Amino acid sequence: MISGFADSITTVDPHLHRISSLGEVYQIPNKVIHAADAISDWIKENIENPVLIGPDSESEQWVSEVAKNAGAPFIVLQKVRHGDRDVEVSVPDVDKYKDATPILVDDIISTARTMIETVVHLKKAGMRPPICVGIHAVFSGNAYQDLLDSGVEKIVTCNTIPHPSNGIDLSDILAKEVKKLMHHI
Repeated sequence: MISGFADSITTVDPHLHRISSLGEVYQIPNKVIHAADAISDWIKENIENPVLIGPDSESEQWVSEVAKNAGAPFIVLQKVRHGDRDVEVSVPDVDKYKDATPILVDDIISTARTMIETVVHLKKAGMRPPICVGIHAVFSGNAYQDLLDSGVEKIVTCNTIPHPSNGIDLSDILAKEVKKLMHHI
């Protein structure tokens, strides 16, 4: 439908499932912008002694990129399954990062369940209250308040969806990429 009326489409970190690019969906010029560099810059400018936390192995690729660009270490929580409902989560090298500020990064914060669960694991491991960073602040229902109530230090999101937590501005990069795309049309 969008291909029928739009000249182009520019989006930030779309949640692509089972497709590898926007070109598989849209027949119009398209551009995906990644927020990782802006998030890394925000961490460098605002957080002293950060350690990035990946909630699971699927997040490792994404978290490692943000960490590398921020010049910060990262750890990924490890899940050990003892049975169908018995899953133990461990925080590797926790003693090494007791004084660091944990930063949880995710693309979409919708129900916030993954982040809340991760906050609980970090608390149990004796880490400081984390800062939660998300690209898209969907926050369905009471998710924002639930995440605040879980014991986080702060919640910061990119301004892809207007929300009080917006603290990472992607306007410049969006404008630059849209301008480039418009020259090709």
